[in-house]
Amino acid sequence: MKTQKKIIIFLSIFFFIIASIIIGRTIINSKIEKAIKKARGKPSGVIAYSVKESNFFQSIETFGTAIANKSFSIRIKKENIIKSIDFNKQQFVKKGTIIASLRDRDIIAPFEGRLGKREITPGILGDSNSIIATLDDSTKLKVDIKLPENYVGILKNGLRVEATTDAFNKVFEGEVKTVSSRVDPTSRSILAQIEVSNPNLELIPGILLNIKVIYNDRKSLSIPEESLVIQGNNKFVYLIENNILKRNEIKIGLRNFGKVEVLSGLKAGDQIVAEGTNKVRNKAKVIIKKSNKKVK
Repeated sequence: MKTQKKIIIFLSIFFFIIASIIIGRTIINSKIEKAIKKARGKPSGVIAYSVKESNFFQSIETFGTAIANKSFSIRIKKENIIKSIDFNKQQFVKKGTIIASLRDRDIIAPFEGRLGKREITPGILGDSNSIIATLDDSTKLKVDIKLPENYVGILKNGLRVEATTDAFNKVFEGEVKTVSSRVDPTSRSILAQIEVSNPNLELIPGILLNIKVIYNDRKSLSIPEESLVIQGNNKFVYLIENNILKRNEIKIGLRNFGKVEVLSGLKAGDQIVAEGTNKVRNKAKVIIKKSNKKVK
C-alpha cells in the first residue's frame, strides 16, 4: 500500500509539472502573439523617395592622344637671331607677336597660343646652333579615335563627349566634330575626330585622354537602385499610398550612377521606399522618416 501511495504521489507531481509547463508555454506564446500583432499594427519608419526625372545615357568608351587645335613650328639658326622671345620659357603669345627678329625677316605668331622650345637631338634634327620653337593653340584639343564598325549607326557629328585623364580629377567636355565616310576594311573600324574644350590650358598636346562618347541621351523617371526589388524576371518597388505600402510592379531600362530608369509602373511624384526593402512587407503601415522632397 505504501508503494502504491508513493507511485500515485509521484505521478501526481509529474503530471502537475507537465501541466504547469504546458500552461506556462501557452501563456507565453499568447503574450508573444499579442506582442507580434501589436508590433505589426504599429507603423514602422521608412526613408521615402519621390519619383522624378533624371538623365540617362549610353556611352562608347575608348582613348586617344590629344593634338593641338593649331600648331606652328619654326627652326632658326642662332647666328641669324637679332632679337627674340626667351624660348626657354613656356609663354602665352598673342596673334601678331614678333617671336624673333632675324637678319632677313621677322617671325610673327600666326595665331594666339603657347610658345615653347623643342629639344634637338644632335645629328637628327640639327645641331646645338639651331632652335626649334613650337606654337600651339590648345584652347581646344583634337583627338582621333577608331571605333568598331558596329557603331556606324550611332556615331554622328555633335554627339556629346566626356574626356578624362589621370593628370586631373575632372571631366573635360567635348563633342564629335567629324566622322569618316568609310569603314577601314582592314581593321573593320571607323575613324572619328573629337574636339575637347580646354579653356584653362590645363591639357597639353600629346596627353592621353580617356574618351566617353555619349549617345541615346534622354530624361526619364528614375528611382534609386536600393529601392528596386528583383524576384526572377519581376521587378517591383514598394509604393507608399496614404502611409500604406503597396507592392508595385515596374518595367526598367538603363542604369546610370546608382539610378534606375523606369519605363512604366510609376509616375512623377509617386513616393516609394528608398532603402531597406528587405525589412518591409506589402500592405504594412509606415511613417515617412525622411524624404528627398524635404532634404537635398
